[in-house]
Amino acid sequence: MLTTVVFSSIGLGYFLYGKKQKHKIAYYSGIGLMVFPYAVTTNPGMIVTGAVLMAVPKLFKYLDWG
Repeated sequence: MLTTVVFSSIGLGYFLYGKKQKHKIAYYSGIGLMVFPYAVTTNPGMIVTGAVLMAVPKLFKYLDWG
């Protein structure tokens, strides 16, 4: 339950940042972070999936793809 709230809150931040800055990768990562807790029900699964979704914008920035 707590992991759902944490990742959804972070997702909202990514979503708002992506929308305001017109940064599509952060925007879609935010949507993913807000929606994925409905599909993933185990705590370890949520932590791994959330960490990957949080790292996607950083990875794209590091690789200079976005």
